[in-house]
Amino acid sequence: MSGSSNIVAMKKIVQQLRLEAGLNRVKVSQAAADLQQFCLQNAQQDPLLTGMSSSNNPFRPQKVCSFL
Repeated sequence: MSGSSNIVAMKKIVQQLRLEAGLNRVKVSQAAADLQQFCLQNAQQDPLLTGMSSSNNPFRPQKVCSFL
């Protein structure tokens, strides 16, 4: 019984390898260039680079309202 389960497992592995072999790959240098271009294009909208006004910042400390 273990021989047949071994064959089934091997068939699943072969099927997965065939699936992965059919994927289109992108060279690392091309992916890095695309990422750099994306970052440069979107740098003006990035609040980590440009900062955020205190009125729009959802993480600013909340003001405590107290009545005396």
